[in-house]
Amino acid sequence: MKVGVIRFPGSNCDRDVYHALKLAGGEPEYVWWKENDLLHMDAVVIPGGFSYGDYLRAGAIAAITPVIEGIKKLVAEEKPVLGICNGAQILSEVGLVPGVFTVNENPKFNCQWTQLKVKTNRTPFTRSFKNDQLIKMPVAHAEGRYYNPDLDLLQEQDQIVLQFHGENPNGSLEGITGVCDESGLVCAVMPHPERASESLLGSSDGLNFFKGIINY
Repeated sequence: MKVGVIRFPGSNCDRDVYHALKLAGGEPEYVWWKENDLLHMDAVVIPGGFSYGDYLRAGAIAAITPVIEGIKKLVAEEKPVLGICNGAQILSEVGLVPGVFTVNENPKFNCQWTQLKVKTNRTPFTRSFKNDQLIKMPVAHAEGRYYNPDLDLLQEQDQIVLQFHGENPNGSLEGITGVCDESGLVCAVMPHPERASESLLGSSDGLNFFKGIINY
């Protein structure tokens, strides 16, 4: 399973994602933002960081780079795409997942471990979890507050992937911190599964996100 790890100027979780994909048994390959032909990839992960320094707003400049067209072609081929933190903001910016990730309710950078509830296991990334299973992964963002004016449709179409359980650290609507497209193949999550991919880090729950890609 060859998985592209997208790199933008300002990406800083690309090596962590690469390592987690290797742990999961995949064949990760770095993909620079200038590339637009990704059809030789079986899946793609857009890692976290601060693409282009988060100028304008998080993900706005990355959204108009050539690699986005390559990602859209992969989506059309029904191949899995996972966006993590800044990657989630980018997927939202280009309209591949519904809703927006905006400035935290308390407008400061927030880095902490969180307890999460898996709301759907129909995505490749959450298939090994049970619905409503509690897992542990950290967040690290300043623009992670999720908002969507059409919450009812999101619920009806089973597009809520993760919710904060207990504390809602950024003020997200209904504690939502992970969503997918209608197919479930494109998923945007604010928590960092790569930072919870080994027990020595504090949790290995996140490794299942990457195993799900490899076993898709």
